[in-house]
Amino acid sequence: MKKHLAPSILAADFTRLGEQLKIIENAGVKYLHLDVMDGVFVPSISFGMPVIKSIRSHSKMIFDVHMMVTEPERYIGDLKKAGADIIAVHIEACRSPKKALLQIDGLGAKPALAISPGTAIEELREYLPYLGQVIVMSVNPGFGGQPFIESSYDRIAELADMRKELGLEFDIEVDGGVYAENAEHILDCGADILVAGSAVFGGDIRSNIDGLLEITGRE
Repeated sequence: MKKHLAPSILAADFTRLGEQLKIIENAGVKYLHLDVMDGVFVPSISFGMPVIKSIRSHSKMIFDVHMMVTEPERYIGDLKKAGADIIAVHIEACRSPKKALLQIDGLGAKPALAISPGTAIEELREYLPYLGQVIVMSVNPGFGGQPFIESSYDRIAELADMRKELGLEFDIEVDGGVYAENAEHILDCGADILVAGSAVFGGDIRSNIDGLLEITGRE
């Protein structure tokens, strides 16, 4: 599978967001990660549909929306209208993960599940045939800048083995504590998409992107 980098705008400078998005897109980035947080499922509140809609018309990147939201089914339709291409809901936040995935798919977006570090990977098994992507959280959801949880390597590998066992082709995305220093190891464990916030937006964005794309590969 092709490997991708997905910069997370949670770490961007929102006073320069348009300018920074142009930098990463012009550098060759294909995915943009957007964390929608409600202050209930996680303590933090981030942004929602108005921000996503405002940047949609200015970018051709794939909008990879990660909902850290309680009862996310309420907002799936609005997120699709705002411009989401991929919509991920947390397995821990849904009343019926399967129903949420079918709802996303029915609206024409790629359905995805996110899983927190404290939830066993095995919990995903019954839902894997209904999705196109899994986000393995390698930090506790809700805050940027946390260190990578080392046990996540084994969790990524476990999910990759399960994918092979079931003959499925969903993408494995890893979110949290991803830097150039650990990116290659994460990919070796079976990941396809790396979410990076501080590693992209901290310092010289173009230089950071170039370094990470050397690891994930360029189009």
